[in-house]
Amino acid sequence: MDKQKKVRFKICCISSVDEANLAIKYGASALGLVSEMPSGPGVISNELIKEIAEQTPPPISTFLLTSKTDAKDIIEQQKELRTNAIQIVDELKTGTYAEIKEALPGITIVQVVHVIDDASVKYAVEVSNQVDALLLDSGNPNLSTKVLGGTGKIHNWEISKKIREGVSIPIFLAGGLNPVNAKSAIETVGPFALDLCSGVRTNGKLDESKLAAFVNSLESN
Repeated sequence: MDKQKKVRFKICCISSVDEANLAIKYGASALGLVSEMPSGPGVISNELIKEIAEQTPPPISTFLLTSKTDAKDIIEQQKELRTNAIQIVDELKTGTYAEIKEALPGITIVQVVHVIDDASVKYAVEVSNQVDALLLDSGNPNLSTKVLGGTGKIHNWEISKKIREGVSIPIFLAGGLNPVNAKSAIETVGPFALDLCSGVRTNGKLDESKLAAFVNSLESN
């Protein structure tokens, strides 16, 4: 990895204004704010999402993680919470990305791809020309209770690399990243940015020592 190249990263599962400020202090370029989900960690109230989004200074991106699958519902949610990015963690079932873009000009649309097998690559390539970025995560939306991220588990980075090579938009890499494996993930996949949640937390809370260790791991030889 080129030491001179600054590695972008997003800290997900932000649970307070204080956590947001801590993440920003250590160089996060984006914050993940988790709304209602069928499973997984980090869910906070709509009121808190709105408060954190309002208090986050530009140019930091605030990602609304939504499990909604209807374009109109997603539009309504973003208009209420006023984040500057939307992270769609499930497949869009009703409506279109074009509809969302038209209703929310200037809002970044990021589609999550749950990296499982070659079908994930096919889906990623197909959807890549309709959104602004992809976020590659562990999880499985096909289970009876959908697992839409926040697993703390690594997926097959070779599949993620295939996706990165097959699309022309930015790739965020998530899933089990931590201070120990982050640099290897960058070297293997070559993502635009990393996305961390549990890997920089202790008992669910953002851990400054782990956050510092993560940043130091990116800057080390």
